[in-house]
This record gives sequence, C-alpha cells and structure tokens, in this order.
Amino acid sequence: MTEQRIRTIQARLRRNHLDAILVSQPENRRYLSGYSAPDHSISESSGHLLIPARQDPWLLTDFRFQQQATAEAKACRVELYPKGLLKLLGQLLPDLGIWRLAFESHYTLHASALKLSELTDRLGINLQPLSGWVEALRLIKDEDEINRIRDAVALNEKVFQQIRQTLAPGLSEIEVALAIENEMRLQGAEGPSFATIVASGPNSALPHAVPSRAVITNEDPLMIDMGLILDGYCSDMTRTFSLGPASEKYLKIHRLVRTAQLAAMAEIRAGVPAATVDRAARKIITHGGYGDSFGHALGHGVGLAVHEEPRLSARNRCHLRAGMVVTVEPGIYLPDWGGVRLENMVVIREDGCELLNRDQTGLDL
Repeated sequence: MTEQRIRTIQARLRRNHLDAILVSQPENRRYLSGYSAPDHSISESSGHLLIPARQDPWLLTDFRFQQQATAEAKACRVELYPKGLLKLLGQLLPDLGIWRLAFESHYTLHASALKLSELTDRLGINLQPLSGWVEALRLIKDEDEINRIRDAVALNEKVFQQIRQTLAPGLSEIEVALAIENEMRLQGAEGPSFATIVASGPNSALPHAVPSRAVITNEDPLMIDMGLILDGYCSDMTRTFSLGPASEKYLKIHRLVRTAQLAAMAEIRAGVPAATVDRAARKIITHGGYGDSFGHALGHGVGLAVHEEPRLSARNRCHLRAGMVVTVEPGIYLPDWGGVRLENMVVIREDGCELLNRDQTGLDL
C-alpha cells in the first residue's frame, strides 16, 4: 500500500518537473512509508522522507530511531544523519541528481526553511515550497483505513463504557480524565488522539475545556470528549449527560442538539457541499433560539490525524466525496450554566453516510 502511495507522489513530481520532495509532517511521513515514530515537536523531528521522482525513497533519521525505521519503512532506504539533516542533504542531493527540490512549507518552521534555502542556494538547487500534496491523498480513505478507524472508534467506546460505570458524584474532572487515558493504554491504544476533555457544570460551556479539580455532581451536565489512536488511526467522540435526573432546561437543549446532529447526518452523501451539512445543523439550533451559542464548525475530518480535512463548516464550499471520514458535532454553550455537545463519526458514501459509532449514551433523551 505504501509503495503505491509513493508511486502516486512520484508521478506528480514528474508531471510538475520536480526531482524530489522532502516530507516532514509526521502523519504524511507515516502514510507514505509506514514509519510511525511521532515528532516530539515541530522543531524536533523523528525523521524526514526524501522521495525522488525516479528512484526509491529514503528515510532520513538519527540513531535513536534506526531500528524502528528499518523495521517499519520497508520500502525505503534508511540513512542516518549523525551530524544533522542539512549535512546529510548536502551530500545526498547532488549525488542523487536532485536539482529541483520540493518541501512541505505548511509544516516546516520558518527558521528551518531559511536554513534549507541557504543550503540549496549554495548547491545551486531550486527549492520549491508546496503544501497539501499528501493530504490530498489522505482525504479519501480506502476500506482498510476505514476498518482501522472503525476499530479505533469501537475501542474508544469500550473505554468510555468502562469508565462510565465508575462515575459518581465527588470525583473531579481531572480524576476522570486520567482514568480515561490510563484505560486507553491498558486496552492497547497508542495513546489519546488529543487531550481528553472532561467538563462538568459551567465548565462544559467551554468547547475545549481543560479538566480541573471541579467536582462532578448529580445535577450538572457532564461533557466527555475523548479519542484514541489505534494502529495509527484516530477516533473522536463526545457524550454529554447527567449522572442524576436532568432538568427541563437541559432536556430542551440536549434534544435540540441531537435534532441538529440527525439533520446534518441526513444531508451527508457524496457530492454535497460541506457548507450544506453545516447549514442543516445550524438552522435547527438557530430556529431553537441558540444560534449565537453554536460558534464552531460542525465537524472535521479524522484519519491519521484527529483534525484534518475536510472541515464541515459554513465557509467550506468543497464537495464531499465517498471515503471521507468526518465528525458531526453540533453544540450549544451557555456561560455560567454549561453546554451540550454530541459527536459521532461517519464515513461518507455515495448515497448517504455510514455511522461508525454504536454507543448511545446520552443521545436520545
């Protein structure tokens, strides 16, 4: 599979009269080579993938990752850079006859790009900034990828249900979040796909709340937004519910959010503009009197990264295509009271969408 993806990139290089591309973004690197080591930060890379237009690819890394790179990137020649990437490139690019080099400008730090430019200028190499080439391939998931995402969703729900059985008034948001992420690891996940959100009461009015020492009660809304990585692929799910009897206000808002989610899912199919799906959910919430309280986009793509294209937003005019995987997550957030967000993941098909979630916690009240 990785070999075919590399051939696709090589064909595009040749069509654009480029000799090679340097791939630095971790998910792109993994998608094309199978090499799964993450970057510690954008300034501390675990390796770079050099794909010549007419030769086999090279995985450039350092001693710390030699064994992993050799085991995982089977279609690549692994080369270490004990004196740094630029030193190795200074030797390798001329030897390979690379005089027109593309790089991922959307991921490369400005300072790193300047150093790379200084090197290529000295060597007489034309440096071409590019973005989105690999992401365009990652947009459409094949059935193997969809099955991996389906497995990640199933494991995420299993972890959620196990933790849900332990929830009780008096626990803090931090305690629950730590329990969730610990259970993910115990169940075989690579780790969380993002920092777990556990928000109760007024904190649930913060779409990206950070778990605090606030104590969960029976009366307040409890929002849990969680996702994990399994075999490289991400899951993302939000459930909002109450440990005790729900108030009438909560029930009204919750039912409005659920109606908006179902309305959006009913619009999803190949060929529909992403903005149309967002509009379907937003119309329901606006007519319910809470339009100003739904301030984020309806959803986003999920794959090797938990946030990727396509975005289900009012500004995105691109048409959905079969094989895309997206979240559908409308929400209403009221300061000093709380919020409700419900999030599922779906696969876009030609005639509709395939729901990946099976968990029904707090969906239909």
